[in-house]
Amino acid sequence: MNRFKFEGLKIWQRAMDLGEILNELASSFPDKERFNLSSQMMRAVDSIALNISEGSIGQSNPELKKFMGYAIRSLAEVVTCLHKARRREYISEEEFNIQYEEAFNLMNMMVAFKTKIR
Repeated sequence: MNRFKFEGLKIWQRAMDLGEILNELASSFPDKERFNLSSQMMRAVDSIALNISEGSIGQSNPELKKFMGYAIRSLAEVVTCLHKARRREYISEEEFNIQYEEAFNLMNMMVAFKTKIR
């Protein structure tokens, strides 16, 4: 049973799952990245679900659209962090491809959702 509207949204659920996966992944980065790339990736990925939930509580559709825009931007930031992690060889090409594909699918879902908000 979902007591909050956002808990029933597939985009929120997928964002929550991605957040946990990337949090675990980022915790394996070298210690020198603890306050840099790891921290940035974790903040950005958490921001996706946080913005979806915050926007869904608002009283107006323009507010929901605004927060969905923030969530989409945070996901773009996550993708850039994934590229950085791959280039620095903190994650394998295979792991990059898995997470990149998930981010791509989530982005498409979020953009479609935002487009349908009137």
